[in-house]
Amino acid sequence: MAVLAALEAVDYVVSFDAETPKDMIESVTPHVLAKGEDWRGKGVVGRVWVEDHGGQVVLVPLVEGRSSTNVVKKILEVGE
Repeated sequence: MAVLAALEAVDYVVSFDAETPKDMIESVTPHVLAKGEDWRGKGVVGRVWVEDHGGQVVLVPLVEGRSSTNVVKKILEVGE
């Protein structure tokens, strides 16, 4: 979250514990909702809300060999 928050184009980073981010998205109503391109065809939770409120949903291209899941895994391994 700290790395994302440090990006100049990012205003806020919000975490959530719910099963889906639906309630958080509706509470924040972001201008841009970004999801990995692997969500294409799966249905992005919050898409309709964001687009109905003038925002856009962006599917971010995946980068071969890069994975946020793997980054988290490495961080957790170092902490063991």
